[in-house]
Amino acid sequence: MTFESSKMMGGIGAILMVVGGFAGPYTGVIGVIGLALVLVALNGLANLYNDRHIFNNAIFAVLATIVGAVIAAVVVVAAAFGILDVLGIQVTWTNWSALQNFNWNNFTDWSKLAPYIAAIVGALVILVVCLVIAAIFLRRSLNTVAEKSGTHMFATAGLLFLIGAALTIIGIGFLLIWISLILLAVAFFEMKTGTDQPQTPSPPS
Repeated sequence: MTFESSKMMGGIGAILMVVGGFAGPYTGVIGVIGLALVLVALNGLANLYNDRHIFNNAIFAVLATIVGAVIAAVVVVAAAFGILDVLGIQVTWTNWSALQNFNWNNFTDWSKLAPYIAAIVGALVILVVCLVIAAIFLRRSLNTVAEKSGTHMFATAGLLFLIGAALTIIGIGFLLIWISLILLAVAFFEMKTGTDQPQTPSPPS
């Protein structure tokens, strides 16, 4: 893969991740495609700069995110069905009418729901922690690219992503992450080519 193709692929991938949030039912698909393109671009840059930390740290970031999302999803779903059981609501995947017809005024023992609510809160905390860990790895990857390429926008994007991941617990973090992806796209397109393209160092004589 050439420097130019890595640059273009990374920029396009970051743009897809930015616009994916507004793609309605196609949000996940477009986001995954964008992420895949960015990873391929980082792998290309890792080979060109002869530094595998660029790609490896990015992969660790993705794995940390997946682990956090899976754990949170499993716990939340299990807790949700536990709450339904406490409430005496019998629902199926195809019939949710019992939930819609439930009369909350007849339920008084809210203490029974506390363990399940605590589990949901704990799952969200785990998700945030995993996002922060992922952001740390991503920042390391982007910092290396910034150092190797001289495009400091990569470092700025990585730092903003880390701050956003830490602030997802209050919601505003998602906006910061979205902005960091915009900066990432700009960083890829700002990378210098031609005479400034990374060169393989000559072996010592």
